[in-house]
Amino acid sequence: MKILGPNDTGKGILIEMDAGFISPEESHNKSLLEQANKSMLDYSKPFEFYAVLQKYNTPNRNGRVYPESILKREAENYKKMISKGTALSELNHPESSLIDLDRVSHIINDVWWDGHILMGKLKLLTSPGFHERGIVSTKGDQAANLLRQGVTLGISSRGVGSLKKVGEQNEVQKDFELICFDLVSSPSTPGAYLFTNPEDRGNFEENLEEEKVMRQPDIGVSEKGMNRSIDLLNKLNHYLNK
Repeated sequence: MKILGPNDTGKGILIEMDAGFISPEESHNKSLLEQANKSMLDYSKPFEFYAVLQKYNTPNRNGRVYPESILKREAENYKKMISKGTALSELNHPESSLIDLDRVSHIINDVWWDGHILMGKLKLLTSPGFHERGIVSTKGDQAANLLRQGVTLGISSRGVGSLKKVGEQNEVQKDFELICFDLVSSPSTPGAYLFTNPEDRGNFEENLEEEKVMRQPDIGVSEKGMNRSIDLLNKLNHYLNK
């Protein structure tokens, strides 16, 4: 099954690269990352973050809209996976609708709604070697180490379904099935940060002017945003190819 691009319709794999991101520069994340950098993380405590995962009725940078009823239905289905401990996700998107256990980097432990925004709590699946000596041996270790090195990791949803042209946007259809929320290197959605305290949601309100730009039918990527995206991708590729 092919991955559908921004202008594609029909059925395929839907990947949204602008759902959210982990910013190592945010004060709420610095303490945890500083502990990791000093190899002082308590292995008995989970390496957890809170995140913006998706939004309904909001055009994204791919020009797609997820209707409220469809995204809420899939969030409820995803909660069943969470309850079974199977809400696994990967570092980087594969060209597949299947979860590859060799690439799993984190697990989603909870999701809830904050208005039109789907929030979530994720745990990086790091190894004892990473916590104790900084040894990178798993995808979860790689994600944590990239954060430690100052790389901003994005959150990107992956699912399978159909798209239909409705006005200027492509609307996700009723056959959509949510698969997971992967970690990627990507541009961010305004205000869509990962943070360590769920009560800090108010500190990451969206920039409405940027949000208005996102809602335009003919969405472009600014030169600054493109350069930042390329820089982050280069960092990630350099690390993974060592």
